[in-house]
Amino acid sequence: MKNIIIFGAPGSGKGTYSDEIVAKYGMGHISTGDVLRSEIKNDTELGKIAKGYIDNGQLIPDELMIDILAKTYDELPEGKGVIFDGFPRTIAQAEALKKMLAERNHDMGVMVELVVDEETLLARLLHRAIEQGRADDNEETIKKRFEVYHKQTEPLAEWFEKEGMRNTFTWKGSKEQMLADIFAFLDAQ
Repeated sequence: MKNIIIFGAPGSGKGTYSDEIVAKYGMGHISTGDVLRSEIKNDTELGKIAKGYIDNGQLIPDELMIDILAKTYDELPEGKGVIFDGFPRTIAQAEALKKMLAERNHDMGVMVELVVDEETLLARLLHRAIEQGRADDNEETIKKRFEVYHKQTEPLAEWFEKEGMRNTFTWKGSKEQMLADIFAFLDAQ
């Protein structure tokens, strides 16, 4: 199995679909959100720095994320591929990831883009805030995260297009349908 980069706006289901893909294909899973939340929960120095950025709806600096990612990647068993969930988020990060993987004689694989309308995304994130008690999911911060996504992350889709990696899946109201479409695509790889 190739590496997979799961890509989409906040609330598009990156974590949910990543979990399903990992369960079906037995891949490694790197969720930058989970890694960062763990660092924050454990009150590490990295966690304190990351919390400042996250609380303001900003992205973590690239150098910091690449170091975290390389360490986490190297700790996973080889052979089944890895799903990158929440990374890269900028063109600079994508280029750094491509370089980091090339240094290990690995490639980026494919990009799975999740496209969901913003009204649905906002409703999902507000619901998640209530369910999980996530302080970074209040309406003001969510709107900042959408702005950051549109300005800094969304242009990355074109980079993936130029790399020949972009594969888009559009929300049609059903998690099961979206998952079936993604699985059909991955099964054909």
